[in-house]
Amino acid sequence: MGLLPTDRMDSLFSPRCVWVTGPIIVGAGPSGLAVAACLREQGVPFVVLERADCIASLWQRRTYNRLKLHLPKQFCQLPRMPFPEDYPEYPTRRQFVDYLERYAAEFEIKPEFGTTVLSARYDETSGLWRVVTNGGAGGDMEYIGRWLVVATGENAEAVVPDIPGLAGFDGEVTHVSEYKSGEAYAGKRVLVVGCGNSGMEVSLDLAEHGARPAMVVRDAVHVLPREVLGTSTFGLAVLLMRWLPLWLVDWLMVLLAWLVLGNLARLGLRRPAAGPLQLKETHGRTPVLDYGALARIRAGDITVVPAVTRFAGKGGQVEVADGRTLGFDAVILATGYRSNVPQWLQGNDFFNKDGYPKTAFPHGWKGESGLYAVGFTRRGLSGASADAVRIAKDLGNVWREETKPTKRAGACHRRCISVVF
Repeated sequence: MGLLPTDRMDSLFSPRCVWVTGPIIVGAGPSGLAVAACLREQGVPFVVLERADCIASLWQRRTYNRLKLHLPKQFCQLPRMPFPEDYPEYPTRRQFVDYLERYAAEFEIKPEFGTTVLSARYDETSGLWRVVTNGGAGGDMEYIGRWLVVATGENAEAVVPDIPGLAGFDGEVTHVSEYKSGEAYAGKRVLVVGCGNSGMEVSLDLAEHGARPAMVVRDAVHVLPREVLGTSTFGLAVLLMRWLPLWLVDWLMVLLAWLVLGNLARLGLRRPAAGPLQLKETHGRTPVLDYGALARIRAGDITVVPAVTRFAGKGGQVEVADGRTLGFDAVILATGYRSNVPQWLQGNDFFNKDGYPKTAFPHGWKGESGLYAVGFTRRGLSGASADAVRIAKDLGNVWREETKPTKRAGACHRRCISVVF
């Protein structure tokens, strides 16, 4: 990255203005890195803005120690660089972070760390995106360019449910984003709120460290075996989808789960009426892939409880939907994450109120006026990678055919620092 010589900035101009010759990418997680790498191959300059002090902050700062990729590595690698051959089928959290760091180094991706986007809006008058940020090495800045790539993804902010009495619970309350290991909970009664992949895995981790976990199962949930006879269930579903309709693959997956896992209703785990792939397609609800939690539930090491009605105050008392009052020493909220796009992207109707593109995959990657989105497919890393390739190809074509480095520099109404990334 090099700064071109300019006049000194007048102190009256605040925040300072930075002209970006290529796209402005918001987010340095796997999605943002994938877009940047593909753009690098296209010869398109870019800048990556990241509020944290590292790439992939969700994986580095907000995941538990035992986490592994839930899907085989071939479905999780980013474009243009496969996982190392010596990696296991399901890489660990640390292995995945190492892979991402090598990925960033390979494609010379150097994000502007500590840079929080406060707002981004399209200026109709100039035909440019104006992105106001706080922090970073240069202090408060306004980045201006023709294209904006939203890569903050589906997991930007932790979701904390509004449960009556939760604020008054006299034990420890932790979101799963802060949980590292069950070691600190040995011997404690722990309520895990949520029964998705994180809730199941955290409950398993707690049981293995001598805690007494109870897992809240509020809604019906699909639980599938992670593997069948050494073959990935997800990989099998992907293979079947090439020849069979979704409804039939769903039926086969449920049948397979019943044959391998048995009747889970006896354990307090009801299956939804809609199939696992249909729910993923329409509501983004990922089926749980089991690799040990069900055995612990059957053994009585993990208790399944219905929805929490309220936290009853002193003594760690919790009332649940079947009328019981149970006591706990700690609560872990495995209640997931949400998009934060509505908090900062202004004056644009490409995203819905929940921060997802209104147009479904595979057509939700491109909006109007130079707006792009990556990491919102509800299809994990494979979906993000596919969209990253599309975005880079589209921008590459525009860059080669229409853009010159100084084409619109005069449209900025403030004196700007010209930047080539």
